[in-house]
Amino acid sequence: MTDRIAQIRQNLLTTRSRQKSYVDKRRKPLEFNIGNQVLLKVSPSMGVVRFGKKGKLAPRFVGSFETLDRVGPVADRLKLPIELPNVHLGFHVSNLKKCLAEGNLHIHLDEVRIDKTMYFVQKPIEVMNYMDKVTKRSRIPLVKVRWDSKQGA
Repeated sequence: MTDRIAQIRQNLLTTRSRQKSYVDKRRKPLEFNIGNQVLLKVSPSMGVVRFGKKGKLAPRFVGSFETLDRVGPVADRLKLPIELPNVHLGFHVSNLKKCLAEGNLHIHLDEVRIDKTMYFVQKPIEVMNYMDKVTKRSRIPLVKVRWDSKQGA
């Protein structure tokens, strides 16, 4: 019986090392040196238009920002502009992306409003259209709203 248990343990270790080698082939470590230019991920809430554009081509990152120092093995501190006063300077490296373009090719922060939880902020201006979608058992109100991304929170 103990030989069988030892054989099962050996099979599990072999399988685990094989799966780890598959993962390690695709995984790349995220490390940024001090002074590197990085882009910062902005997480919009559901249904929010990102920076005035709809769909897949809307930008998901803002920046570029300079890394000041490493806080830990997976966290960096960024040099943020004064347009983002209530945002903490430390970020996990999964929220950063290396900026490969020149520093002048980025979204300007004067047209972007971001709250302290790094969500994109928009306010409705007016209700453009309202209608009810009638199903067999219920009515679903559909509202078309015009948004203004220039307003702050």
